[in-house]
Amino acid sequence: MQIAEKFAKKAQNNREEAPVTIAFYGDSVTQGCFELYKVGEAGHQTVFDRTSVYHAKLAQILSVLYPTVSINMINGGISGSGAKGSLGRLERDVLKFCPDLTVVCFGLNDSGRGLEGLQDYKDSLKTIFERLKEAGSEIIFMTPNMMATEVSCHVTDPHFIAIAEDACKRQNEGIMDQYMQAAKEVCKEHGVRVCNCYEKWKALKASGVDVTELLANKINHPTREMHWLFAYSLVETMLM
Repeated sequence: MQIAEKFAKKAQNNREEAPVTIAFYGDSVTQGCFELYKVGEAGHQTVFDRTSVYHAKLAQILSVLYPTVSINMINGGISGSGAKGSLGRLERDVLKFCPDLTVVCFGLNDSGRGLEGLQDYKDSLKTIFERLKEAGSEIIFMTPNMMATEVSCHVTDPHFIAIAEDACKRQNEGIMDQYMQAAKEVCKEHGVRVCNCYEKWKALKASGVDVTELLANKINHPTREMHWLFAYSLVETMLM
């Protein structure tokens, strides 16, 4: 990828080459959301931890690989957002920073619309990719994690049980699978490289791993440790 060449050029000529900018455009996982807690009778909020999100871990890895390279990380994640609903903020949250590379990660919230929302999801990804390319940004589409496959014993509040049940339905009935397949098809059509973390989560489940326990909120937010999987996968996609 071109981003690898930019890292190398900056490392070789730190004074003359510009810093490298990478933007991350996605939902709550990208923003850095972890556990859930109740607010009032029917509301909820998440624990925000920007030091543990995958792009913070990616920055740590890149600082080891390229210690002299200045890398600007732009966090364009917003909790609760999907691809279609994020079209209006692409300029504000990503494009105005002129990123060399943009990592796009949507699908968890989009799948909540069921199969009826699949075409909107594909069309929205297409628009995002086209606008990023027009702006001169290289693109990686990173598939997200799996959601819960069962209601965890750790989830006891009725409000959260209902949210977990909905996530399980989307995961177990193959709706998330169809969204990820659709995303890969759009990526293929537009020449966008895929960092397929969803496939790695599926492989873990097939190996007997309880993927629900790998979620900080036992619904859809990966634990802090599992954000390393995203970070290392992105390094592989960018450099290997």
